[in-house]
Amino acid sequence: MKSRWLSLNFFAFFFTWGIFLPYWTGWLVSAKGLTVFEAGAVMGAGMFIRAFSTLFLFPAAARRFPITGVMKAGVALSFLIALIYIPAGSYTAILIVTAAFNVVYPNLLPAMETSASVLIQKDRINYTRSRAFGSAGFMAAVLLIGAVTALFGNEAILWTMFAGLLFMLGAQYTSTPASLTREEHGNPPEKRSGAFRELVSNRGFLTVLTVSILLQGAHASYYNYGFVYLEDLGVASFTIGLVLNVAILFEILFFGMADRLFGNMPASRMFLLAAGGSTLRWVLIFLVPTVWMFTLTQALHAASFGIAHVAFIRYISEKLPTRLIAPAQALYAAFAMSLSTAFLTLLGGALYEVRPGLSFLSMVICTVPAALIVFKTRKQFSY
Repeated sequence: MKSRWLSLNFFAFFFTWGIFLPYWTGWLVSAKGLTVFEAGAVMGAGMFIRAFSTLFLFPAAARRFPITGVMKAGVALSFLIALIYIPAGSYTAILIVTAAFNVVYPNLLPAMETSASVLIQKDRINYTRSRAFGSAGFMAAVLLIGAVTALFGNEAILWTMFAGLLFMLGAQYTSTPASLTREEHGNPPEKRSGAFRELVSNRGFLTVLTVSILLQGAHASYYNYGFVYLEDLGVASFTIGLVLNVAILFEILFFGMADRLFGNMPASRMFLLAAGGSTLRWVLIFLVPTVWMFTLTQALHAASFGIAHVAFIRYISEKLPTRLIAPAQALYAAFAMSLSTAFLTLLGGALYEVRPGLSFLSMVICTVPAALIVFKTRKQFSY
């Protein structure tokens, strides 16, 4: 079944993402001996490389090869590059390996989402149910890393990543939907040129992308300082993992029920709900700086991330031709998932030194303008 392939591959990718996103900096410090500053510099450089790679490398590859071929090659190359971490011992060597890894591995994210968008258009699959398996994979990785590091130390993080990448490569070779194996689905190369130019001249898409950049970027302080914030509140490491997984649990619940709850809701209204939920989330953390409030606001991750993400996927699946989906996903991955977070991390870090709660409150400089943009444009662009 087409949905089974998508669900399995979402699970496999987000299992590796659940290792890379929250644990890689800590692994560089504990297993490779970098200082926190050095590890932060390495990961920061990787984040900027990731943005430009997903913006240019992924759409170039997707123009020339079937999306499944891009994913298989991406997983295999990611595994081979990750192997070089074993001998890499100096700061310079680790920086080079991390840069190379970020050239390839993060492109699997827009590749997965592009596959999903094509299957929505061509085969009418249920996106949110399959995407819930991705969230489950992320949660499984977080829980597994907690167990294996307790047994074998932080060195086990890299070996678990190896296992995850091999699992993902195997998942790629299960029954692949035919709609993903036809190169660009019959669109000749000359019709695919200028895709970015066509997208940025589409004012409706540009508006939706801008709103998505603001709403996804608003998670910068949460992603980068949530763990530190809970430590500052005196929460034990094992408990921190449980608290952070509450957000993933509600994300899974949302994806499981999204079609029933929001099946006929326009993307603009979903964006407004996401902006409202995100604003409430960061304001509450600022006003009530306790572990209980932080835990309760984890439920709002379903709105701040989940609803905003599904609204974007729904828009491009319904409003854009298939040939523009991969470039649209590249822009989303580069700007909404990478660059906006990178820049807002700097703001959040500066304010965290002043007062931790200000780091979270500052994110409303994104959520409030996002809501205002939607109010102003939703009738104009009918989204």
